[in-house]
Amino acid sequence: MSLVHLELRGRIAEVRLDNPAKLNAFTVDMLGQLAGHLDTVERNPDIACVLVTAVEAKAFCAGADINGWGDLTPAEFARHWVRGGHRLFDRLARLAKPTVAVIGAHAFGGGLELAAACDIRVMAPGATLALPEAQVGIVPGWSGSQRLARLLPEPVVKEMALFGRRISAERALALGFAAEVTEDPRAAVEAMAARVCELSPRAVEIAKTMIHAGAGEDSAALIEALGSAAIAATADRAEGVAAFRAKRKPVFTGE
Repeated sequence: MSLVHLELRGRIAEVRLDNPAKLNAFTVDMLGQLAGHLDTVERNPDIACVLVTAVEAKAFCAGADINGWGDLTPAEFARHWVRGGHRLFDRLARLAKPTVAVIGAHAFGGGLELAAACDIRVMAPGATLALPEAQVGIVPGWSGSQRLARLLPEPVVKEMALFGRRISAERALALGFAAEVTEDPRAAVEAMAARVCELSPRAVEIAKTMIHAGAGEDSAALIEALGSAAIAATADRAEGVAAFRAKRKPVFTGE
């Protein structure tokens, strides 16, 4: 049974968590389903914007289901659960398409890390953010201590991770973590997505890449991606490919 759905509406893709019995807490199957949907989104050039949503009214995502990792050995926990989830959220963060998290309710632990991997976040007034991992004897493992520390002031991350405090939607807005707080976050995000669909897809993609490079989000790979994109448009690249196929020496012109 699918607990993470992908819905395509024109040029907008919606990835929706649907595990209400667990307050949308991630299971192993959910991680796999999310990975499959990201594959689909990455391969579809017609998608202009990705929305990350949830069906549960009480929680956007309560984190990770303890039954999914509670019985793992230390090696399995570190190598598969933590590193696998971290790689998956990195993939979400590095999608070429703009991504928006619709946080209609609480986002805790892995749910907060999921929202942090999106480009922007829109929250409902009653939604809160938290890193409650210490309550069950673990630490944030899917970028909570890394990506969040770039998006929020260090003392705020410490409040959540070390002192167990929750951050309100209004405070998240004041800190710049939330782009907007509104009674109808879904409507606000739909309007944002519609606006993205009116913009140049390549300009949006390159702008996102440049901003990520400046912010330190996988800078090495992004620098090479930008360089490769630039070289791909040159006459020298076309000549190099043609010469290789014709088994002759290339004649480069620098154009």
